[in-house]
Amino acid sequence: MTTKIAFVGAGSVVFTQGLLADLFSFDDLGELHIALHDIDPERLTTASGAAAAIAAERGVSPRITEHLDRRAALDGSDFVINIIQVGMNDATRLDFEIPAKYGVRQTIADTLGVGGVSRALRTFPVLKGLAADIAEVCPDAWLLNYTNPMAMNVWYLKALGVKNVVGLCHSVYWTLHDLSALVGVPLAEVNYLAAGVNHQAWVMRFEHQGKDLYPALDEVIARDPELARRVRVDMYKRLGYYPTETSEHSSEYVPWYLHDASEVERLRLPVGDYLRIIEENVALYEGTRNALKTGDPIPVEGTMEYAPQVIHSIVTGTPRTIYGNVVNTGLISNLPDGSVVEVPCLVDALGVQPTAVGALPAQCAALNRAYVGVNELVVRAALEDDPRAIRQALMVDPATSAALTVPQIWAMANELVEAHSNYLAPALRAQLSL
Repeated sequence: MTTKIAFVGAGSVVFTQGLLADLFSFDDLGELHIALHDIDPERLTTASGAAAAIAAERGVSPRITEHLDRRAALDGSDFVINIIQVGMNDATRLDFEIPAKYGVRQTIADTLGVGGVSRALRTFPVLKGLAADIAEVCPDAWLLNYTNPMAMNVWYLKALGVKNVVGLCHSVYWTLHDLSALVGVPLAEVNYLAAGVNHQAWVMRFEHQGKDLYPALDEVIARDPELARRVRVDMYKRLGYYPTETSEHSSEYVPWYLHDASEVERLRLPVGDYLRIIEENVALYEGTRNALKTGDPIPVEGTMEYAPQVIHSIVTGTPRTIYGNVVNTGLISNLPDGSVVEVPCLVDALGVQPTAVGALPAQCAALNRAYVGVNELVVRAALEDDPRAIRQALMVDPATSAALTVPQIWAMANELVEAHSNYLAPALRAQLSL
């Protein structure tokens, strides 16, 4: 039996390389068909060449096919890995440049805030087509989504009726990896529980052999004043639970930091940092492309990402726990039902099975509800073709509303919508005034 795995947005070559390196490290998956899809022919060819090189290095012989046509890649797939970035770097730069004109500082701009809202609205039309194709040619496939904004995208996909979808993110794993290193305990010996929303979940339990490790973390922070100059440490000290995303990310989801120049300096926040990251990604892609042309070896490194683990568990029945972004069906009791939450999930031959974790601490749930409110309005804007809901999402967004007046928010939204109009659903391109 052959397992078919479609990569949608395979031209994100560096990410595709890492996922394939992990996937090809398993020796019990049987025959694999890797179907690579991208709308950029050069990137697609580069991705295919990298896939073949990684397979050769790993000593495996999957079938690898290239597809400019998405439906052909999806047809008969068992798994679909979504890693698209609509508008690529040019659109991302606009997501920074336009808000900056109005005085909005951003660091990553891919999850919440102006950048997150904009990225979602550009991505939704493509997701709508993807959902329709899946329904017709591989309705039982598992859609493993990596594309940000994670929570908005998964919410929208489920609203479109995609049967099996889970959002995958590495933030919980790497947070616990780094916390374990700080307190000097191997991650393999640490027991932990996290829950919340994507990029703003909370470490609820952090233990070693039944002993709470939070006091040890407090001691490490007390010894190193530089650690206190990080947003996530500042949030932990004030809220009592450690957030599961970097300081750069975390600063964008609350109203306290980025609008104040002194806080930006105190907490060493790298405004516009993602603009540096996308240039690094371009350089990495070009390095892979050029290495394939010259016959030089390309890096073949594992990533510890969840998608290969999910595929392995479902195909082989090997049980493991991951953190997934799924629809809240009472999983977190004090967050709205129907929103998308991040919780531990058992994965085995039956698929991805989320774990109910109960209630979050009140202060953590309060922040998550603000995040969820923005998500809901953006998804509603798309589902109901309501351009006013875009402005309302930005009005209630914590960081945006802390930085701008309401008239400024509407003016900025009009400019942003106009700049990205080619990517938006027609009804959402409207310019609104009062």
